[in-house]
Amino acid sequence: MTGEGDPRPATDAVSEPAVVIVSGMSGAGKTAAAKLFEDLGYTVVDNLPGELLPDLAELVSSDRERFARVAIVLDVRAGDAALALAAMRGALEGRGIRPRVVYLEASDDVLIRRFSETRHRHPLADERGIASSIAEERNRLEAVRGDSDVVLDTSELSLRQLRERLFAALATDVRSDQLAFQLISFGFKHGVPLESDLVFDVRFMTNPFYVPELRPLSGLTDEVRTFVLEQPVAVRFLEFLGDFLDFAIPAYINEGKTRLTIAIGCTGGIHRSIVIAEEIATWLRSRDYGPVAVFHRELERA
Repeated sequence: MTGEGDPRPATDAVSEPAVVIVSGMSGAGKTAAAKLFEDLGYTVVDNLPGELLPDLAELVSSDRERFARVAIVLDVRAGDAALALAAMRGALEGRGIRPRVVYLEASDDVLIRRFSETRHRHPLADERGIASSIAEERNRLEAVRGDSDVVLDTSELSLRQLRERLFAALATDVRSDQLAFQLISFGFKHGVPLESDLVFDVRFMTNPFYVPELRPLSGLTDEVRTFVLEQPVAVRFLEFLGDFLDFAIPAYINEGKTRLTIAIGCTGGIHRSIVIAEEIATWLRSRDYGPVAVFHRELERA
């Protein structure tokens, strides 16, 4: 797998959605996301009863100038969240407005810690405890997650990273014969990204960490890139992966999938995974399979 020609820009076309629906787990960052949209001039609607969502859709469609950009927070507080999402989406699309649905999630231990630190009450809290409430909420929102256009794991994200990833994902238009790709490099010791569709482990490659002059560098440097890509196992792996993606991507598209998140992991997420993620991104862009965004989750830890 090697890049053919100059890498393409991260997106082939850019458009800002008029309506964004933000959903996901309590404590995963929906309030922070809503504030980010508000700062960009969006009208933000939070915690609207599900029964009123069709009326909101009518209001948005009838006054396009006033409601040019709207962000709607929809979660378990709306009752049957999946039904509410379907009703809202149907009402908007029936009026010529295609909303983008963003789903935010985080690992259970991170959610528990956040609720403990903020002392906020979980919307499904009962005598069984916070862990049980989180499990119940995750179950109730499973269908919403499956119907979302963008899924983000906020477990390890700073507010700046959330902003970058959120708006990079929403700025992508995808042709019917393409997928939108999100490549994430990560360190296994910090956990696997929850939103991953495909996870590849590159810890079998020789680790630059144990080369003193390479240890303080990242996989974005020429020195580390050369060290990793000169390994025969890395070359063979990229060949295998290229064959697999050439086979799998058209099948995903035929099945109606619109996005694919590929996670590449090594031990710390600083060297090997970054190099391989960048190589895959270059290869995908050369094949014109769709717009590609790359996020190196552990880079700030370096």
